[in-house]
Amino acid sequence: MTTPALLPLSGRRIPTLSPGASSFPHHRATLRLSEKFILLLILSAFVTLCFGAFFFLPDNSKHKRFDLGLEDVLIPHIDPPKEGKHSSGQVVIHGQGGHDEHRHREEEESLRDKIRADHERALQEAKEKLRKSREELQAEIQTEKNKVVEDLKKKDSGPKPLPPVPMPKVVGVSDGEPLEPDVKEKRDKIREMMKHAWDSYRQYGWGHNELKPLAKKGHSTNIFGNSQLGATIVDALDTLYIMGLHEEFRDGQEWIEQNLDFGVVLFKAGIKVESDLLLFFLQVFKMKAVQLAEKLLPAFNTPTGIPWAIVNLKSGVGRNWGWASAGSSILAEFGTLHMEFVHLTYLTGNPAYYQKVMHIRKLLAKMDRPNGLYPNYLNPRTGRWGQHHTSVGGLGDSFYEYLLKAWLMSDKTDAEARKTYDDAIEAIERHLIRKSNGGLTFIGEWKNGHLERKMGHLACFAGGMFALGADGSPDDKAGHYLQLGAEIAHTCHESYDRTVLKLGPEAFKFDSGLEAVAVRQNEKYYILRPEVIETYWYMWRFTHDPKYRQWGWEAAQAIDKYCRVSGGFSGVKDVYSSNPTYDDVQQSFFLAETLKYLYLLFSSDDLMPFESWVFNTEAHPLPVLHLGNITLPGSEPARR
Repeated sequence: MTTPALLPLSGRRIPTLSPGASSFPHHRATLRLSEKFILLLILSAFVTLCFGAFFFLPDNSKHKRFDLGLEDVLIPHIDPPKEGKHSSGQVVIHGQGGHDEHRHREEEESLRDKIRADHERALQEAKEKLRKSREELQAEIQTEKNKVVEDLKKKDSGPKPLPPVPMPKVVGVSDGEPLEPDVKEKRDKIREMMKHAWDSYRQYGWGHNELKPLAKKGHSTNIFGNSQLGATIVDALDTLYIMGLHEEFRDGQEWIEQNLDFGVVLFKAGIKVESDLLLFFLQVFKMKAVQLAEKLLPAFNTPTGIPWAIVNLKSGVGRNWGWASAGSSILAEFGTLHMEFVHLTYLTGNPAYYQKVMHIRKLLAKMDRPNGLYPNYLNPRTGRWGQHHTSVGGLGDSFYEYLLKAWLMSDKTDAEARKTYDDAIEAIERHLIRKSNGGLTFIGEWKNGHLERKMGHLACFAGGMFALGADGSPDDKAGHYLQLGAEIAHTCHESYDRTVLKLGPEAFKFDSGLEAVAVRQNEKYYILRPEVIETYWYMWRFTHDPKYRQWGWEAAQAIDKYCRVSGGFSGVKDVYSSNPTYDDVQQSFFLAETLKYLYLLFSSDDLMPFESWVFNTEAHPLPVLHLGNITLPGSEPARR
């Protein structure tokens, strides 16, 4: 009984019953409002059962099938079988009009019989109620009140505890102390930079999403929907833990446990916070991650199951960016879910999360792809591609990364993800990867039927991705992809080396005699991005070529020299100017990714080994699921 919505009725005047209308007329004058309320509910239920149900008899003429195409993927439905059995056991052959009409009459008569039986039962229950004494009614009312109180207590006690599941064994987390004194000195410097960034945020921007290090105050941006999610705290926690900054880690942990709440937030930001919470200290923040995941699920309520980019976490209402090809969803957003949602299914035993990402994968597998490429825009209503723009940088990048890493996180059992990754990379190499006149390998962008010879800083992560995916490549191409990763790393280093500040621009071109150089003013900025250093780290792990540590140290020195201010670290607006101006934003990903990858670059390989950990697109480590006898749907036994 939901009393709040009905309470106004209890204040209304209820007509008095005439003598003889009940078996206890001597109590009529003393009935309290709560007792009148119970009687009103009984009579309302009786009237509804007697008359209301007839309005719900089926109208077979109005039954229509809704079909968008791709029906087995977009909108599951069940077609009627050609032959079946009636509830009475009679065989029914569809297509015989007279027989069908007779069957429908039987079904309607059966429904009427059921309604009549329900009416008789309700009438009998009402008569029994009216025969009860005042004391018996009071006892029932008190029982109902106690039940409501207990239900409210259950709601107030917070979410139900999660079912116990076997946690991945936390291995491979060590201090990673390098043997070489000069490498240790560099690693200590990176830790000091992290402490300066964190302490500045702690002092000037605590609880805000990010920091304005020159203004020395908190900063909020649209990616977080203007909500105060403490994004820098959530983003930085695992970096603090890995670096051994445990006191700082405890401060952040305490803030999350006491203050983190989810209001209106973008889906991308929600996924970002979700990934931040699913760290290797999962036992601490497991409930927070599940709470957020539950609030994100309404974003998938579209005709195709492709989620909206923006969802109100309170109302569940979603929408997309107006600029995104007529309101399409973005590949790098809806495709960057595998790792977090698969892990949530493993942790909670709830298959809903896994089913969401598998639905997306199946839909994409059925669609035609121009030149085998995945465009960056997909309409969530129609299931059709938007503008044919394909990139491995912004708007598309992490989709390809997650295909590979879904396979790795599954302990290399998710063969479907690996096959999809291999096919995608083959198409990218055929249509997007080129060599410049000066011999630099770059990844262009496919726009409106032609290749734009421009590469973004965001695409520089792909060098590390090619190296990470080399082992397991088809047709013995492991060496080829490791070499391709090295070539991308070299090109991206050149984009840094050809600037005044030795920091890379946001985008750089390869035409008109210019190579690895930004042309437009709005592409000359550096906002503390991690992608180039990320590739240096992966290449170092797979090759141990000392040049990657040297390149990483050059970048660390440039960041410390040109981006460090008294209140933290800031991006710069022009990497080709010897007197750069600041953008006055310390991005949360600077602490989560850039400084973490630098620290790992100067650590030994036993810190976060690849056999045990996979880093998601926000550089947060998730454990490889050595599932043993446990098999997630869609996976295959590992082939050793």
